[in-house]
Amino acid sequence: MTPLLRIHHAAIICSDYPRSKRFYTEVLGLQVLAENYRQARGSWKLDLALPDGGQIELFSFNGAPPRPSYPEAQGLRHLAFAVTDVHAWKAHLESQGIAVETIRTDEYTGQRFVFFADPDGLPLELYEVAAQSTSPST
Repeated sequence: MTPLLRIHHAAIICSDYPRSKRFYTEVLGLQVLAENYRQARGSWKLDLALPDGGQIELFSFNGAPPRPSYPEAQGLRHLAFAVTDVHAWKAHLESQGIAVETIRTDEYTGQRFVFFADPDGLPLELYEVAAQSTSPST
């Protein structure tokens, strides 16, 4: 089994999209990678770059309740880990008795991902990325 590589992104659902967009881009200085209005959901998805290559996904959902545990609520949506093989990780988790959702494909990036939960129900995601080269640079 290959190890977890790094955190790929953290997703946050905000209560006020313009205010949060301003905070993350102007106050924190994160670079906008993509901004998409999702007509079917009536919501925004803003992809922001972290300096280490990680990302923040900022979502808006009309009428999202304050978060006790529901995934589409204000606050942390899920924690995502980058892996090189989503299928292998899904099989590994299931072999440990962990319920794992169906693997899906990100409609914007074409990358595969899958959700599962930690023992307290925190939503976690495995997001497939290309394998990193292990050869030293010359």
